[in-house]
Amino acid sequence: VQLQASGGGLVQAGGSLSLSCAASGSIFSINVMGWYRQAPGKQRELVADITSGGSTNYADSVKGRFTVSRDNAKRTVYLQMNTLKPEDTAVYHCNVNTRYMTYWGQGTQVTVSS
Repeated sequence: VQLQASGGGLVQAGGSLSLSCAASGSIFSINVMGWYRQAPGKQRELVADITSGGSTNYADSVKGRFTVSRDNAKRTVYLQMNTLKPEDTAVYHCNVNTRYMTYWGQGTQVTVSS
């Protein structure tokens, strides 16, 4: 099983970025898909996740600015990030859960300059 993340990069404060993460390999019955982030010196935290039925959950710090979505047929989860702030700077990791397993992507850097 592989989770291939793309997107991220460097953007000025107030800008937008989008991330995507596609799952490949022998992975079945995907339930929750989402994104976590880890800034230097801080613990990894949930950014947003989405169930197979489309229910979403967001960290308070990103509500109203980020949107998580998924394409079940493509086994892909997306994160649209708008009105980015310097405090959003972190390595973003995608996360995929089945009934029995949790998978992590390799992480992609998002840097927001002030």
